Amino acid sequence: MVWPAGMARAARKIATAAALGGGGLTALGATAYGLLIAEGLLARKAIGQPHGLDGPPSDGLYGGFPGEPIKMVMLGDSTSVGLGMTDPAKTPAVLLANGLASVAERSVRLVVAGKSGAPSAHLADQVDVALAGGVDLAVIFVGANDIITQTPPAVAVRHLTKAVRRLREAGAAVVVGTCPDLGTVRPIAQPLRWVTRRWSRQLAAAQTVAVVDAGGRTVAFADVLGPEFAANPAEMFGPDRFHPSDRGYAEAAYAVLPSVCAALGLWPGPHPQRGEALQPIYLAAATAAEEPGTEVTATRVDGRATGLHGKWVTLFRRRLGEPLNDA
Repeated sequence: MVWPAGMARAARKIATAAALGGGGLTALGATAYGLLIAEGLLARKAIGQPHGLDGPPSDGLYGGFPGEPIKMVMLGDSTSVGLGMTDPAKTPAVLLANGLASVAERSVRLVVAGKSGAPSAHLADQVDVALAGGVDLAVIFVGANDIITQTPPAVAVRHLTKAVRRLREAGAAVVVGTCPDLGTVRPIAQPLRWVTRRWSRQLAAAQTVAVVDAGGRTVAFADVLGPEFAANPAEMFGPDRFHPSDRGYAEAAYAVLPSVCAALGLWPGPHPQRGEALQPIYLAAATAAEEPGTEVTATRVDGRATGLHGKWVTLFRRRLGEPLNDA
């Protein structure tokens, strides 16, 4: 397939530039940048800020089980705080905490360190918050604001890599929901929508390469979890037509929960289907960027972590839409 092959090359270039400290692939020329900025301003005006900048207070203890709770920290942008929700129970962080508690049969102590509007560059401060209180599990939703602020992909990936490595060095399991496809956002007009779609997916693929290399695992959000967003925008998006509705946030949580549980050793790995299982990292990253709900995690082949074409990973397409069991 030409598109995954091209995506794999882009992911390799971005990840390499991030590792070497360069600006990396911009994905856009000067003319496209001017168009992006001009039409981006129009889109921001159309979207506005009907929800303000804060999600509902969600920190707390979930699950009601005895014993030492699992310490979970949610990091990232407005999707990590559930912007637009008024009921904490409908935010992805609380849905994940309740789902995790039910599977683990342990309470979950949740801290939401994410901030609305945060690009990847702001993750360092959020990691400080996570490490200050101790963390067993970190879930990161980030990337959309890197696209909106025209941050060079390699720069965004470099910040994400540092965050994942710090968390892993502290002993935390890390799961990253990669950059959603902003091409599904209706207030963004064409041709800007096509440009943001391409850039979003390139960034998501590069995020996958970097996160897996740093010891985490990723779940692809792609077009914010499937054709349902395109087919039913009134139901899946909130009033600003940019942030998800309660149903949209639930879909995000459904996709991430199995990987969260697997990262903590609580969920057996799914049986790979045809075309899944072992792949070189760059091809898997490109494939995942196009497949919502796809998990990518590192593995070994014959005792080796890397092969001729890079790190070996396992790619799973997990089923979406299964209800979470609220504890």
